[in-house]
Amino acid sequence: MSKKSYIAAIIISAGLAACNRGPVFNVEGEISGAEDKMLYMEHSSMNGVMALDSVKLGKDGKFHFSDSRPEAPDFYRLRIEDKVINFVVDSTETVNISSDYNTFSSGYSVTGSESNVKIKELSLLQAELQSKVNNLYASGMPAGLAQDSLQRMVEGYKDNVKRNFIYKEPDKASSYFALFQQLNGFMIFNPLSNREDVKCFAAVATSLNHRYPHADRSRNLYNMVIKGMKNTRTPQTKPLEIPAEVINETSIIDIPLKDINGETKHLTDYKGKVILIDFTAYATQNSGSRTLALRELYNKYSSQGLEIYQISFDIDEHFWKTACDNLPWVCVRDPQGSYSTYANLYGVKALPTSFLVNRNNELVLRLDEKSDIEAEIKKLL
Repeated sequence: MSKKSYIAAIIISAGLAACNRGPVFNVEGEISGAEDKMLYMEHSSMNGVMALDSVKLGKDGKFHFSDSRPEAPDFYRLRIEDKVINFVVDSTETVNISSDYNTFSSGYSVTGSESNVKIKELSLLQAELQSKVNNLYASGMPAGLAQDSLQRMVEGYKDNVKRNFIYKEPDKASSYFALFQQLNGFMIFNPLSNREDVKCFAAVATSLNHRYPHADRSRNLYNMVIKGMKNTRTPQTKPLEIPAEVINETSIIDIPLKDINGETKHLTDYKGKVILIDFTAYATQNSGSRTLALRELYNKYSSQGLEIYQISFDIDEHFWKTACDNLPWVCVRDPQGSYSTYANLYGVKALPTSFLVNRNNELVLRLDEKSDIEAEIKKLL
């Protein structure tokens, strides 16, 4: 084969490979002050974050990634260490992102997509809210006052996002992004029990389903709305009665349930620790503020031997996984919900319901609204 023929064959092969791959999108730009740092591009899929590509940055900080373009808007992120920039790929062929290593997540600029400008605004608003919450709990304010302040912060945030993002432009990918923002690992908008939040999800679901009826995200959003509407209209089923002697049993009854990774976690595996057993549902009205309060307790006492074994009764498995993905304690789910064998054995008649177990795997206390949880935990540590 002649030299010209050989080169022509390479060009044709490259062209065929590009055709077989189909349409692609590009992400490019530069990150200053990040020489020799690894930059990752990741897909924020419905099943979790998936690595796609990476590059070691040079002195000029320039980078370029490409991947197959999704059929419907989908979410991705750039990451250096634990710093993240979220972005969406919709109809745009190329997204340009530039930033500095020291202000990677907050000081970046993005061009090529109006939705990505909005996503940046939302990310900065969420970061500001998270900072305020962290400062609130560091202030030493009494728990009751702190919870009231937290509630006002969150409601103010939600009102702002509803008015200026979700209801203003429900057909934008940024509005979908807003629905799934989190605070300390808990979803800020609650689509399964909060009637007003269900309306937000319904507005975006209607627009998304109209434009992309076959997309997985469209179907999932629609299903969440249907479940939320049913939950906010139908009164909860009253749990079965359980004899008092079973509730007062000293030794704990084992609970073997699966976590978000599909691994079975036995309650009895944590003998030697003080265990807070917590029956809950992340879709309940006050779960957000309560989860934050539990996180404070866990951060404060886990090093001294406290473990939280949290059993979720959430109906929607994807919502449950999303809600507890970043929580540091043991999170399992009972798909039987209020009909759960374990709920009946432990006498759970309402959510949340909690118990304390001492280091000998003995059930010592059923907590109620008047219980000083921190004081009771300290007695057992």
